[in-house]
Amino acid sequence: MITSSVATGVPSARSAPAASNIGSVVSVRGSVVDVRFDGYLPPIYTVLRAGDKGQIVIEVLSQRDAHHVRGIALTPTQGLARGTAVRDTGGPLTAPVGRLILSRMFDAFGNTIDRETALSDVKWRSVHRTPPPLARRSTKSEIFETGIKVIDVLSPLERGGKAGLFGGAGVGKTVLLTEMIHNMIGHQEGVSIFCGIGERSREGEELYRDMKAAGVLSSMVMVFGQMNEPPGARFRVGHAALTMAEYFRDDEHRDVLLLIDNIFRFIQAGAEVSGLLGQMPSRLGYQPTMGTELAGLEERIANTDTGAITSIQAVYVPADDFTDPAAVHTFSHLSASIVLSRKRASEGLFPAVDPLQSNSKMATPGIVGQRHYALAQEIRRTLAQYAQLKDIIAMLGLEQLSTQDRNVVERARRLERFLTQPFVTTEQFSGLAGKLVGLEDALDGCERILADEFKDYPESALYMIGKVDEAKAKAEPGPGPASKPAAKPQHRVAPVLDVHEP
Repeated sequence: MITSSVATGVPSARSAPAASNIGSVVSVRGSVVDVRFDGYLPPIYTVLRAGDKGQIVIEVLSQRDAHHVRGIALTPTQGLARGTAVRDTGGPLTAPVGRLILSRMFDAFGNTIDRETALSDVKWRSVHRTPPPLARRSTKSEIFETGIKVIDVLSPLERGGKAGLFGGAGVGKTVLLTEMIHNMIGHQEGVSIFCGIGERSREGEELYRDMKAAGVLSSMVMVFGQMNEPPGARFRVGHAALTMAEYFRDDEHRDVLLLIDNIFRFIQAGAEVSGLLGQMPSRLGYQPTMGTELAGLEERIANTDTGAITSIQAVYVPADDFTDPAAVHTFSHLSASIVLSRKRASEGLFPAVDPLQSNSKMATPGIVGQRHYALAQEIRRTLAQYAQLKDIIAMLGLEQLSTQDRNVVERARRLERFLTQPFVTTEQFSGLAGKLVGLEDALDGCERILADEFKDYPESALYMIGKVDEAKAKAEPGPGPASKPAAKPQHRVAPVLDVHEP
């Protein structure tokens, strides 16, 4: 383990020989800095510091010859000039680890940015760590239950796997992530780490306040490399967050939920660094080492014999082109894809997960079981048939469909409403108590709806509930002779029940 003083956050592994290893700046081209050392030549990934207070941080990325190194500045280079003295810190970039980092917000250098008191007596580790060896990895495929029906049933996540979250602004991405954090912390006693790569400072500040209001900040760490920071800092913030996650997995044997927003910006920052260093670009202008850099980050997210790091990553697809090299390389690491639909959000079907576009490599009979697999396939088939019938319904009306098609439509509409769910994090807005639904309860509800057990219940009775049995209580108008559920959705006795129907 590499430790350091709290004040500087600089490792002390080679501090003795490096303390007197002083170089001088030869050239400055934007964020690229060439430094000459007449004595000891710093290794790759060594952190160099310049400026009156050592505020300019440079990471060595190549050794030019016996006396020159080329590095990328992780901070702005204002005030740096030829001949400026540069100090070799003797070690790589480090990140703070330990229980004291919980409920705090950091930048790529491990500095606190939440305006609270500075950290003291914490350990520091290098952000450059190798993925766990194959001998330590778990060979068992396990489901990571989120407590969210539509995800657990149709796109189950892998414990220790990577899931991609696709969606534009305003469709509920942050709410979904917040609910997963709440469920992870409250019911699985795990730790959540949010890593913002190229994040807007406004979004980071809002997320911090939301997490604090939701009461989940006490078992959470937030790390940000903001959009206005140099590409070097944005490129390393993901490694810093993973180092923190690895501590909780390997040292405290806890499960970690790692949320990354946005993984494309990690690739983008790497392309900027590569371009600044003068490397020959590959196809579409990406860095030639993109596959290696992304794999070095993604392969550290793994399920081991001590715990698991499960990652959910927001993925931006450039120009909606799924053949883009960045998208292709990212998809190769994902075990599940969750697609959020603006159309479903506009209909009030929250979470707005598109059940037909979302998928998971875990949804196979050998992993989830034959019953779960068959149910998921039947749900998809029913919703797909309903999607095909929507055009006919719009033109001719529901009455023109055959009895069989009408049954499919009724099942699909009830399934859509049952797959909605009130969240703990939205209680103050919706007025509905949040529900955490186990996988068996979610499967049982879908199975009973497909068996037409709730055919005589209004659709609104299945909207925004937890377990399916709650629909019976919701459909009861009250005590007395009129307490039976309505005979048909088209001829309801108490239309006042449709107030909450989307």
